[in-house]
Amino acid sequence: MSLNTAIIALGSNIRPEYYIPRALQIIKTTHRFIAESTFVRTSPLGVVDQDEFLNGAVLLKTQMSRTGLTDWLKSTEKLLDRQPASDKYGPRTIDLDLVVWNGQIEDADVYSRDFLNRAVRELDPGLFDD
Repeated sequence: MSLNTAIIALGSNIRPEYYIPRALQIIKTTHRFIAESTFVRTSPLGVVDQDEFLNGAVLLKTQMSRTGLTDWLKSTEKLLDRQPASDKYGPRTIDLDLVVWNGQIEDADVYSRDFLNRAVRELDPGLFDD
């Protein structure tokens, strides 16, 4: 079976010192971990009256399909106490998003959010060489 390559963005602003390492541990035990970007603190967007976020990304190989991986990410968020938010920019224990799938950018935020762009470039420097 061939392996798919993915970059997953991670973010947290509720106890990130607990939830980011837990998310990384779960990812590393479920998929073939390749690399981790630098994690940076970022100001919140939208709802500005909340704690800063800790954001980064990981590069991995997986046997899961794209749909299987996105479903797995959502179930992992629930496992890590993620609550449905009334505001998509509200505080969260963990946010796991598929941003690159087999060399294709899946999330337009890669172009508009500097921290995410830097993390993706750190993990796959050749991705933007078009």
